[in-house]
Amino acid sequence: MPKTLPLILAASLVLGACGTIRESRVNPFNWFGQSQSEPISQTENTNPLIPKSGGLFSNRRAEKEIYLGRPFEQVTDLTIERIPGGAIIRATGLAARQGIYSVQLTPENEEEEAVDGVLTYRLEGVRPARNTPVGTAPTREVIAARRVTDRQLAGVSRIRVEGQLNARVARR
Repeated sequence: MPKTLPLILAASLVLGACGTIRESRVNPFNWFGQSQSEPISQTENTNPLIPKSGGLFSNRRAEKEIYLGRPFEQVTDLTIERIPGGAIIRATGLAARQGIYSVQLTPENEEEEAVDGVLTYRLEGVRPARNTPVGTAPTREVIAARRVTDRQLAGVSRIRVEGQLNARVARR
């Protein structure tokens, strides 16, 4: 009996230490935590009908195809999945109506670089030309994903995906 008591005590201490690895930064499943909802600030009022570039001497051959997507009303989920060489950002959005197509995560800036440690994307989709039914929430839900490299993630502490009404943030 005297030898089993220290053995049981040592075993309980060793097994109790296993729980600290689960919540530590060493565990790759904890590199990005659960996403949280944040309010969105409406600071920029721009008219989408006014072009940002172009003019009399612009080169029409160098023009890119214009993406006609608009931000989703609500971002309901944000998941960051680690892969070799980077991560996959997967956002789930809820539209006001059915029929939204060509959904994508659009970066805040063209270089797709972090600003103050925050990598920001907008969840956007193209709305159909005709009116569509509202439908139930599962029929209006869409998922978009984007791959980012380790180089793009260098110095990133948060990844933010914005919609019209809210934004989801995953912290590193």
